[in-house]
Amino acid sequence: MRVPSWGDRLLAAADNALRTLVSPLPVGSGRPSPAAGYSAEPSLTAAEQSLARSLMRVNHAGEVAAQALYQGQALAAGADHGLESLLQSAAREEADHLRWCEDRIRDLGGRTSLLNPLWYAGAFGLGFVAGRLGGPISLGFLSETERQVEAHLESHLARLPQNDGASRAVVTQMIRDEAEHGQSARSHGARTLPFPIRQAMQLSGRVMTGTAHYL
Repeated sequence: MRVPSWGDRLLAAADNALRTLVSPLPVGSGRPSPAAGYSAEPSLTAAEQSLARSLMRVNHAGEVAAQALYQGQALAAGADHGLESLLQSAAREEADHLRWCEDRIRDLGGRTSLLNPLWYAGAFGLGFVAGRLGGPISLGFLSETERQVEAHLESHLARLPQNDGASRAVVTQMIRDEAEHGQSARSHGARTLPFPIRQAMQLSGRVMTGTAHYL
């Protein structure tokens, strides 16, 4: 089997960016949406529907950033094909999340974030820099990202309307997957990032989630 060249990986990253930001969506693992079991829309008040739309838009923006992070790290992995394979495997499951969130936003009558290209560009750059710092740091970045995303999703689960079972099912499965991705990174030798870097990541995440809630 021919080893992908730098040009091949660059084209694959560009293809993923276009699919993430335009359509069709990146190829995921093919899992059905956890919302599929909820055939009828719940009776939500206008305020509850607005909240659910905003929270799922934020979650979708986070998945756009996740695609970019993984693609940036995978591109920088170079000859470390084990790390690249791990990152691409996680990216496929994150692509499921992207599709699930987009479908749920559409069902709620909403739209995705207008700033998705900005989230993608910024996260891709961060991922590429992390990847160039070597496997343990790149995996540490993945682990810390998943830890913060998991906490963020848990806060959304607490805020979603209790009778919006479809959105809650999607977020619950996303939490499970993020926990598994983080554990996988740690089991493959992730290094704990310095406190200032973790804090900077948390701050940038707050900026994104706070903005995507409205835009």
